[in-house]
This record gives sequence, structure tokens and C-alpha cells, in this order.
Amino acid sequence: MTTDIVDQIAGVTPELDALRRRRPVTREQLQASFDALFAPVSTTEVSQAERELIAAFATRLAGDDDAPGRFYADRALTADSQRAAVVIAEATDAAVAGPFGSYTEAGLQAENTDGERYAPSAEVAEVLGDRLAAALAHTHLLVFRPRESSADDIQRLVDAGWSADGIVTLSQLVSFLAFQQRVVTGLTALQKGIAA
Repeated sequence: MTTDIVDQIAGVTPELDALRRRRPVTREQLQASFDALFAPVSTTEVSQAERELIAAFATRLAGDDDAPGRFYADRALTADSQRAAVVIAEATDAAVAGPFGSYTEAGLQAENTDGERYAPSAEVAEVLGDRLAAALAHTHLLVFRPRESSADDIQRLVDAGWSADGIVTLSQLVSFLAFQQRVVTGLTALQKGIAA
């Protein structure tokens, strides 16, 4: 039997396991996405350490007590303890309640919200390297200001050494983690309801 990462992160009980088994395709595809992103055929464009560090940053933005945040922080510390400590501290400092951004469409302007924009300091960029620093800034953008992502943001990644394939992988990683966090949050809420 293969490990199911969502079960592991959420601490799924037998009752929730039975519930999840009602949607086997969804369960299998979620695990397959994890495997493709964290045990890929090739890490040429995005190294394993980069994947783990970006995941720790993205999931930690949700808060310190979030189970996926703890799970990915542990993985990042195992992959690259020195940079992981900096990434986790940066995520903790950069965590805000969002999303933010400005709509360009007429009629939606009333929903515009302004909020913090994250950019690593020069000192942090020196420790992490330009490539990872740019990836973290882009991750924060995708998590909190997705409607503002532009060609200029992609160019910043390219300038930091990211290839087109690497940028696609980075975007897939952030998207997957957001979905996985929602699944875990839902399962945790169901679990609390069952226990009550």
C-alpha cells in the first residue's frame, strides 16, 4: 500500500478514510500530483531542495499552526536546513490575510484591495540565492495577489535563472499546495465534527 500524503498530513481517522474512499479517483489524482511534483522524473529545472523550500514557504504563509505548513517545513529542514530556517522565518513574517489586488475589469473596482507585497531583503537574497529569492517573491504573489501576476513578474524569474519549464513547475507547485491545504483543512474540520 502506498502512502497517502493527505492522510498523513491530516491524520485521517478510519471514519474519514471511509469517506475519502467514496472518491477514489480524486484521492488517487491528488496523490499522483504530489508524486509528480515531489518525486519527479527529473529535477533538472527545479531541484528537489527548491521544491521543498518553496513548499515550506507557500504553506507556511497560512500560519504556524497549519498542518501542511508544519509538514512541509519539516521536509524543507531535512532537504536544506540552513536555507529552510531562513525560508520559514520569511514566510512567518510575510504571512498576511489576503488575497489582495486590483481588478482591471469595469464593475469590479469596488473589490480592489491593497496589501503587503513581499520582496526578500538583499541579505536574505544573499543567503538564499537570487533564484530562490525570486521564486519566493513569485510564490507570495501567486498566493496573495494572483490577479496582478504579469509578464514583468515572469521576467523577474527569467532574470533570476528560471527556465520556462521551471516557471511552469513553480506555478503548478503553488497551485497544488493551495488545493491540498484546502482539502486538509476540510478533512480536519470534518474530523473535529465527528469527534464532537
